[in-house]
Amino acid sequence: MLKAGIVGLPNVGKSTLFNALIRAHKAPAENYPFCTIEPNLGVVAVPDDRLEQIARVVGVGRRVPATIEFIDIAGLVKGAAQGEGLGNKFLSHIREVDALVHVVRCFEDPDIHHVTGSIDPVRDIEIVTAELILADLETLHRRQEKIARDVKRGDAHALQEEQLIKKLTAHLQSGKPAIALHLYPEERAVTRHFFLLTDKPTLFAANLKENELAGAAEHPQVRRVAEYARAHHGCDTVPIAAQLESDLVDLTAEEAAEYLQALGVTESGVARLIRQTYQLLGLRTFFTFNQEEARAWTITAGDTAPKAAGTIHSDFEKGFIKAEVVPWQDLVHCGSVAAAREKGHYRIEGREYVVRDGDVILFKFNA
Repeated sequence: MLKAGIVGLPNVGKSTLFNALIRAHKAPAENYPFCTIEPNLGVVAVPDDRLEQIARVVGVGRRVPATIEFIDIAGLVKGAAQGEGLGNKFLSHIREVDALVHVVRCFEDPDIHHVTGSIDPVRDIEIVTAELILADLETLHRRQEKIARDVKRGDAHALQEEQLIKKLTAHLQSGKPAIALHLYPEERAVTRHFFLLTDKPTLFAANLKENELAGAAEHPQVRRVAEYARAHHGCDTVPIAAQLESDLVDLTAEEAAEYLQALGVTESGVARLIRQTYQLLGLRTFFTFNQEEARAWTITAGDTAPKAAGTIHSDFEKGFIKAEVVPWQDLVHCGSVAAAREKGHYRIEGREYVVRDGDVILFKFNA
């Protein structure tokens, strides 16, 4: 399972957000730096209204959603690349995840300590990014030393690596993350093996107070974060109220919805964050159903029908014959499987078919 790591400075709301994501109070979320030391892990259901609609149409009561894993990582401080704070331990935990959710504090509260003494989310982003860049520069330096002998004897692959190391080093030294550097697909295939921290896809979570959530789009600090994230990291920003979302864990789904509505909020920020992280990881969903349940399955964008079948059972992939496919919208619009078949929305696809997000599939295979 692919993992998303929650990162940021100490005391910005990372553990509070993690508790909201997993709908439990698993991670300590106290008002002091390094409240989290060892990372907390949690498997999170992906909110998907399509699953609910499909279940109603096919008449089953059980819904099984897709899931992703989030990891709450200890806060980073200036100097982490040189071992400050939890230093190398923090950086090693980041290396193990596939994407980053970078939490930045956008709210004022004199009762909650900020490690820098003031609220400036762009400065906070730059502190974290600078430490990750320093770690990446050290990684590239070690890699260059390792291939030096092969470069001297003219090894083609080593020469290609050296060229890319120089290109990446210059880019990082300008203060930009590796993921923002334009590379051709063949170059990206090489640099992927460098395992650079700033080469991980990133999503920013702008943490607000609950009374600021309804007007988040116009909040000056959120706008600063969103503009900076897009310009310097090429990524999106999701406004959240981590404390509010963590408090809602103790309410029923209906009570939580009513509370959000009273605040003027139509959707949980955490629900949006989960869905966008799922997309960020390059994950897509297809659906199946039987007499008992409707289920969402996770695949990687670009997976073919046999590969998707293999997520259900390896025998499905080995003995794959064909897939009966209907887009979820057509199934729901028709109101029943019979009507969708009658109107020609079901189609037969073979081994080369690339599964689309939202496909409802019945696989045929040899046992």
